[in-house]
Amino acid sequence: MAALLAKHDDNPPFADHKDLHKVIDATQLGDVPWQGFSVKYSGERPENVPSWMDDEYDVWYRDPRMMAHNILANPTYKKEIDYTPFREYDAADDTRRWKDFMSGDWAWQQAVSYFMYLYFYLTSHQDEISKDPNTHGSTFVPIILGSDKTTVSVGTGNNEYYPLYASIGNVHNNVRRAHRDALVIIGFLAIPKTNRKDAKEDIFRNFRRQLFHRSLSTILSSLKPGMTEYEVLRCGDGHFRRVIYGLGPYIADYEEQLVLSCSVKNWCPKCLALQLDLDGGGIYRSREHTDLMISELPADTLWFEYGVNSHVTPFTNDFPRADIHQLLSFDLLHQLIKGAFKDHLVDWVVKYLRITHGTKRGDEIMADIDRRIAAVASFPGLRRFHEGRDFRQWTGNDSKALMKVFIPAIEGHVPQDMVRAFRALLEFCFLVRRNIITEDTMNQIQDALTRFHHYRQIFETSGTVPHFSLPRQHSMTHYVDMIRLFAAPNGLCSSITESKHIKAVKDPWQWSSKNNALGQMLLCNQRLDKLAASRVDFATRGMLNGSVLSRTIAALQRKRARTVAELAEEVNVPHLRRLIRYFLFTQLFPDDPRDPEDVPAAECPRHEGKLQVFNSAAATFHAPSDPSGVGGMRREQIRACPLWRNVYARNDCIFINTNPELEGMRGLDIARVKCFFSFKFRWEVYPCVLIQWFDKIGDCADEDTGMWIVQPSVLEDGSPNLSVIHIDTVYRTAHLIPVYGPDFIPHTLKFYHSYDVFRSFYVNKYADHHAFEIAS
Repeated sequence: MAALLAKHDDNPPFADHKDLHKVIDATQLGDVPWQGFSVKYSGERPENVPSWMDDEYDVWYRDPRMMAHNILANPTYKKEIDYTPFREYDAADDTRRWKDFMSGDWAWQQAVSYFMYLYFYLTSHQDEISKDPNTHGSTFVPIILGSDKTTVSVGTGNNEYYPLYASIGNVHNNVRRAHRDALVIIGFLAIPKTNRKDAKEDIFRNFRRQLFHRSLSTILSSLKPGMTEYEVLRCGDGHFRRVIYGLGPYIADYEEQLVLSCSVKNWCPKCLALQLDLDGGGIYRSREHTDLMISELPADTLWFEYGVNSHVTPFTNDFPRADIHQLLSFDLLHQLIKGAFKDHLVDWVVKYLRITHGTKRGDEIMADIDRRIAAVASFPGLRRFHEGRDFRQWTGNDSKALMKVFIPAIEGHVPQDMVRAFRALLEFCFLVRRNIITEDTMNQIQDALTRFHHYRQIFETSGTVPHFSLPRQHSMTHYVDMIRLFAAPNGLCSSITESKHIKAVKDPWQWSSKNNALGQMLLCNQRLDKLAASRVDFATRGMLNGSVLSRTIAALQRKRARTVAELAEEVNVPHLRRLIRYFLFTQLFPDDPRDPEDVPAAECPRHEGKLQVFNSAAATFHAPSDPSGVGGMRREQIRACPLWRNVYARNDCIFINTNPELEGMRGLDIARVKCFFSFKFRWEVYPCVLIQWFDKIGDCADEDTGMWIVQPSVLEDGSPNLSVIHIDTVYRTAHLIPVYGPDFIPHTLKFYHSYDVFRSFYVNKYADHHAFEIAS
């Protein structure tokens, strides 16, 4: 700090927070000011005019065109942005791959050929960008939108906001997911309120929907000229390009999709499948077909037979090359995780148990399922359920965490087909969430969907549910076609916009005075954008190189063993010396075909001197489908700590590369870490791991759960099968869940006892997306 003050003659650079705010407000970088307009009802009025018809509704927004300029000009994206649509093929077998948005067919068709597939459109469009002389050769910039109401505080009154977000399809999916200022807030929409009686009236509901669409149309109007005539922009790589805009996918949950598409509840907003038989199939909806029906059919027929609300006009009708039915994107969070998994299958299991066993016995079984969930061992990034799954306030992250541990918890308590239905759904979820999707992945997705539809029938035949005409489950049938259009779904998920609520809405609200908070929230967002833009500019100019403050961190470590004899006593492995000799033999004589145990002790190198013991080790591996850093690399800690959080010993399990030539679990083995240590032998340092091996049960994954089963390996005398291995053979952390069987588990069992108490375990391939890829 002294070094900092010396540059300013012992005075801080800012006198106080007001002085700091003045400097930020004067900054021009990233400055896109807020604008506003008011909307009022102008239709027919009844004799008794409700108050909402006289109210004015304020909408605040920022110019989306300027926001798109800022994203395109950001130099930090120059290696993570695509300026042209493309189709990617695997050179080995000439098969198609889908990854970032611009690799999908929709961007290609918009910019290059624009003849839609017959099943998406009843007619073909002739006004494609590439054939228009005014736009030929331009960079196509799809504007991705997303909106979702959010509540900032339930306890202090009605604090609900309606943010509108925007991004561009050119930036890579990982950039959009990481919120590196490629997803920005561009508006706060109005939320009309009235009393309960008027809220149920069709006239109020239609006004609320039409207000939504007219607001979007007004906010996006600055983009409209640039959709038919190009403008020249300087991009982040320093080159100037001609740019043409277009409305891209819209990220929204099912309720929002109904409003966007002017569809009726319980109908599919993307296809004309019948309301009571959604999985019966139907042609895709389109703007032309809907307009034709509205011009030819009465409103009641449209509502009840086609699920169309003809009283509201979609905002996309005001823009060229825009069809809202096609632009509705995937929604992994609400359609699959919160919808098909949490709200459907998990709740159905509870209902099934009560129907089959009676309420009392069913609740007892659910209590045991909760104890099984609570007994799952710790794993990096995995949320723990201390009391099981029975709590009121569910978040998206809670549902994601429950997915990873639920199958072993119900196995033994429910029929085999129910377990297989969960397996099929989870495999579908993990497959569509992959960072790169190939044609083989597409076939696996379709196979998982087919199996899910087959095995879920157990819920109907058992009387748990009357039918499966459920919009969120039905949406799964569209995923393969939508992946072809928009590429990997992980770049267009509502979890991206929901997590953005924290930075754009909830934190600014917390920082406000809570009195007329919206104005303060607008200013806060504007300042945050200026700071982000300034940081990018400073980094580009080299102003952030080096550090201005040196920090010394003193880490207090528990005293650990310092010699082989001490470590052998600490981990209770008396023959540790022999294991180290075997290890050194394999390291020094890798080509010797003999088993180290068959080599005379006199021929084995010895080390009985000093060593260093470590409580953890870091594994770094490529996992772009999971939350990761630059280039898709992920780092996680593997623990081998004798006293974790001053409560219990933690010894994680790991994947070990035993045969790199084989794929998946056939080339991997499972072990549990006893300790990490290193020692120097003949001037070379050997980082090691003392492990206990696990044996695979069977030569393939379990048919019901889709997971491999392992058990602790023991020698002929019943002692644990231990080894010392080089740390380079460790791949990453593995998560094991006990095979509970049909019996109830003790109430006193703690999660940190799981690896010691049970005798067989599932290798949890659902722990994260990388584990799903390597452990399938």
